[in-house]
Amino acid sequence: MNGLIGKKLGMTSIYDNNGKNVACTIIEVGPCVVTQVRTQENDGYEALQLAYGERKLKNTPAPLKGHFEKAGTEPLYKVREFRNMNLSKSLGDEVKLEEVFNEGDRVIVTGTSKGKGFQGVVKRHGFGGVMQQTHGQHNRLRAPGSLGNSSFAAKVMKGMRMAGHMGADQVKVRRLQVLKVFPDQNLLLVKGAIPGHKGAYVTIEK
Repeated sequence: MNGLIGKKLGMTSIYDNNGKNVACTIIEVGPCVVTQVRTQENDGYEALQLAYGERKLKNTPAPLKGHFEKAGTEPLYKVREFRNMNLSKSLGDEVKLEEVFNEGDRVIVTGTSKGKGFQGVVKRHGFGGVMQQTHGQHNRLRAPGSLGNSSFAAKVMKGMRMAGHMGADQVKVRRLQVLKVFPDQNLLLVKGAIPGHKGAYVTIEK
């Protein structure tokens, strides 16, 4: 599967051929550097390891420094493997945006969603809250209410929807359409929204 590493820059909207306003996400994609070539003989599978993003030399662990030096490139921030890519590349080569993606392609975007911290059931699961203000419930509008168990089970069952940590999860969005490709600026316009905040790193696969 062909793919590249990119960075979410933000959202905008464009007009399609029918004059309809379409929301889209701007992603800065590549160029990515090949830092390792996996082969069937040595590794048991074929893949290209790509790296992208700025990284300070002082913040790079010594093993990674040697890994990047072997590829003939400066330390980079994100490293990902893409199996069975159709491109024939060698160590240290660059993979550019126009080599992988074209307008109209359907892509899969993987990223880390925004962290929301500890949230209640109304925000986290869409509960309505205890809306009937009876029996003295003057301050329980966003409470979860009864959990449903009494003497039987006598415990909270696994999977019960309750308050807790929300966001900061790996999210994969499938079948997003590529609206525009700008090779000179390394920009990709994808229809719809993708996970992550502005400046977050994402993986785009085709």
